[in-house]
Parts: sequence; C-alpha cells; structure tokens
Amino acid sequence: MIVVDKRSRLLKLDRIDIKILHELQKNGRVTNVELAELVNLSPSPCLMRVKKLQSEGYIDGYSAQINVNKLGQTLTVFTEITLKNHRQIDFARFLTSIEKIDQVMECHLVSGGYDYLVKFVAAGISEYQAIMERLTDMEIGIDKYFSFVVLKSPIVKSHMPLTSLFPL
Repeated sequence: MIVVDKRSRLLKLDRIDIKILHELQKNGRVTNVELAELVNLSPSPCLMRVKKLQSEGYIDGYSAQINVNKLGQTLTVFTEITLKNHRQIDFARFLTSIEKIDQVMECHLVSGGYDYLVKFVAAGISEYQAIMERLTDMEIGIDKYFSFVVLKSPIVKSHMPLTSLFPL
C-alpha cells in the first residue's frame, strides 16, 4: 500500500513501487497490462500506482533513447572545471550560463580537486573548443578546466539498479 508520511511529505515506497519504477526505466513503452504482470498486480491497481508515482514526481517523464552513432560522428568530453571563487553567487552564475548550452549533457558539483564535472557531447573538437572559449570569455568565474576526450564507451547504462539500491 502507498503511504504518504505527513512529516516528510514523501511517498513511502514499497517493493512493488520500486519494481514498477525498475520495469518502467527498462521499458517506458510497456503497456499497463504487461507492467502489471511483471510486478504481480492486476492492471487497475498497477495503473493507480503508476499515476501516484508520476504525481509525486518519482517519474519525471518518458523519452526515447536515440542511437546517436547512427546519425553521425560525435565527440564526448568530460571536463573538470574549477571556479575562481566559491561563493554562492559564483556557483549560481556558472550554472545559469552552463545550463543554456545544448551540448552540456550532465553537470555535477563534486568534491575533490575541482568544482564541477561536466559532460559535453559536441559535433567535433572544433565545436567543443568554441564552447569552452566562449565560456572562458564570458567571465562566469572559470579559473581553469581540464578536458578528457572519450575514445570509446564500452559500458553505458541508461537505468539505475533500483532493486539493488533500494531493496525492500
């Protein structure tokens, strides 16, 4: 049964909810009837749970996974970025600028020797270089950056191991 904890206002998930999320991230196009079978529920309660998970924000949306290699060559670069200053306004200014760049696929604030790890996917090295030159010219607080060009990606997973992360 789905229970809302009034103190935290978070939906308490049970093993069936986790299994629903697990199955949906593997195949977002699964029919409700098929999903219900996979999680051992009848279709109506399964649909109610999915709608509740959506309304509570556990499911952000559905999308197609595109095989970019079929479309043409791309360049993936992981970039370590260090900011000059570490005030809240400096982080906000950087994020406001970086989130507008379509080629930025991920941006992570990390601990360690630099501030952000950013994943870019660009048409090629020239496009990536132009993006980085534009960012450094914008005076958004970048002190230094290091680029790591991806040569090959032998393992890429599109779903989280929910049943291992949240065993119930």
